[in-house]
Amino acid sequence: MPAPLMQIETEAAIPARADIVVIGGGIVGTCAAYYLAQRGMSVVLLEKGRIGAEQSSRNWGWCRQQNRDARELPISTRSLDLWDRFAAEIGEDTGFRRCGLLYLSNDEAEIAGWARWRDFARGEGVVTHMLSASEATARGKASGKSWAGGVFSPTDGTADPSRAAPVIARGVVKHGGRVIQGCAARGLELEAGAVSGVITEKGVIKTRAVVMAGGAWASSFVNQLGLRFPQASVRSSILAVGAGAELPDAVHTSYISVTRRGDGGYTLAVSGAARVDVTPQQMRYWSKFLPMFFKRRKSLAPGGLQGWTSGHETLGRWKLDRVTPMERMRILDPRPDQAQIDLTLARAREIFPALKQAAVTSGWAGFIDSTPDGVPAIGETRIPGLMLAAGFSGHGFGIGPGAGHLIADLVTGTAPIVDPEPYHPARLDQSVWGKVADF
Repeated sequence: MPAPLMQIETEAAIPARADIVVIGGGIVGTCAAYYLAQRGMSVVLLEKGRIGAEQSSRNWGWCRQQNRDARELPISTRSLDLWDRFAAEIGEDTGFRRCGLLYLSNDEAEIAGWARWRDFARGEGVVTHMLSASEATARGKASGKSWAGGVFSPTDGTADPSRAAPVIARGVVKHGGRVIQGCAARGLELEAGAVSGVITEKGVIKTRAVVMAGGAWASSFVNQLGLRFPQASVRSSILAVGAGAELPDAVHTSYISVTRRGDGGYTLAVSGAARVDVTPQQMRYWSKFLPMFFKRRKSLAPGGLQGWTSGHETLGRWKLDRVTPMERMRILDPRPDQAQIDLTLARAREIFPALKQAAVTSGWAGFIDSTPDGVPAIGETRIPGLMLAAGFSGHGFGIGPGAGHLIADLVTGTAPIVDPEPYHPARLDQSVWGKVADF
């Protein structure tokens, strides 16, 4: 079942040329196109299906600094500032609110880990309030349970996954860019080894610059060009319930996480729980991902063949004058794991009794693409003119604005919003990407 998503109308015909083409209409691609168009570049945003229809509409909607990897914290902080500006700049609401994020726990080791992160983040200017047992219990009163402690991060917030990417795509158009849905990019044209055009199912767009922001499809796409990008996906299943309960806007426990939706209902999820579907690409990069999968072994379970049959992690080379896997699977819409859906609902109703009266409105699954170290790959490849922006490891929605701004900075040669070196793809495969980032 697809996740709720705002539908937008866009043009159908492709232009003959553009300054830059962004491939992928998720949150990262739309933000990159937005900031490029805002700077006056002739930009085309290509999406094989619908804007925001894959993982960008299938996540919790959290926009957080709390518990971020040190490398991601700067881009997380800048992203929150950018989320704040969209409504005024575009004239439409992305649903972003700095409602604060609440973490509750009865695990002393977990609480101690949050305290260590608080001590680190304090030096980075991030406000995090550690909660005593009484404070955590008061903030979590909707559970009717006692808590040993917790965290409240007041400047963090949430945005609406069902409308954020579509609204930002409209902002691309407002700034003079072009957005084209239902048009797959099949590959690139090269001249003297550099980008000279994008081959689409509707013809060729001449350009000297391309951003590959294709989410779970990115590794297979760049593989067509002889680039190795270690990427693997897991299939996560979550659900939504209707309005009626009065709970914190966004609360996380190791047992269940709950987020208020724009319609007053709630998204329910078990953090980290996912199925690992076998795919050709996953088999290729298994050794690189083994440490991550082993670390997450308690929350991951073996999957099936949905990942294989969807075609997003193929190793095969496709012909550019024929239908490609992206056209056969316009939108990744895997079947949710019903056992996980049932478990999630049962846990939510156990921790928050008010949800016992809330009806399930929808349930869905999505493929979350990751890098081996859980940090996105953003930077130019060894093919001049081709920039990669993928592998956001479940963090892309929250840091999408900062990532898009950074991409626009790198493309236009302006001072980057954050240090780009920690994200450079070279760290993932030195033999292909060349220079290794020094961080």
